[in-house]
Parts: sequence; C-alpha cells; structure tokens
Amino acid sequence: MTQWFLIETEAEYAIAINRYEQIREAEKGTEEHREKMLLVMLISQYEEKKWNLPEVDPVEMIKIRMEDFGYTAKDLAREYGDKGTVSKVLNYKQALSLTMIRKFSKLLRIPADALTKEYKLHH
Repeated sequence: MTQWFLIETEAEYAIAINRYEQIREAEKGTEEHREKMLLVMLISQYEEKKWNLPEVDPVEMIKIRMEDFGYTAKDLAREYGDKGTVSKVLNYKQALSLTMIRKFSKLLRIPADALTKEYKLHH
C-alpha cells in the first residue's frame, strides 16, 4: 500500500484520484478498503481547501465541475442514461431529479446539498 500524506498539489491530487478510481469497489474489511477510506478523506480535504464552492445555482455548479474534469454533456448523459433530459437540465428547461443529483454529485464530486438549492427555470 502506498503511504499517503496530506494532498498539497494538483499532481498529488491526480495521483490520489487515480488510485481511488482503481480501488473504489474494494471490499469492506480489506487493506484496499481502508486505503480507499483514507483517500476519500484526503481528497475531500484538498477539494474543500482548493475549491471553496462558489455561491452559484446547481446547474452552474455542474457546468463549473464539468469544465474542471473535462466532461461534456455526453459524459453526463452516459452516467444518467438520457441525453435529452441532461440537455434540458443544462439549459434550465427542466429541474434536476433526485437520481440526477445522486449521480452527478458522485461523478462531479459536488456535495449533494449544493445541488438541491432552488433555482429558476427558463420557459
């Protein structure tokens, strides 16, 4: 197991994220699961410090994080399963569903409560 320390640079962050993706399905009680839990804490701490989330509406937050990670609407649609709905949400034509909030929160590493804020739709 790699010895982990506080994440202080983008390079260390990228390595931690990469390792997390490799072991995210680790079985509870294993060394990899313990490593995963440590990585979650270290990654979260770094993200909170680095990206003190701006006061923007949930759709804008999603767009910011898509840009951070290099994701497109197609990537969100692949995660959610419906391109049309994702497009409507990103264009303020439809509200986020609970399923979308859960999936996008995980994919884009946004706290779910940041995605539940009220915002105006455009008609």
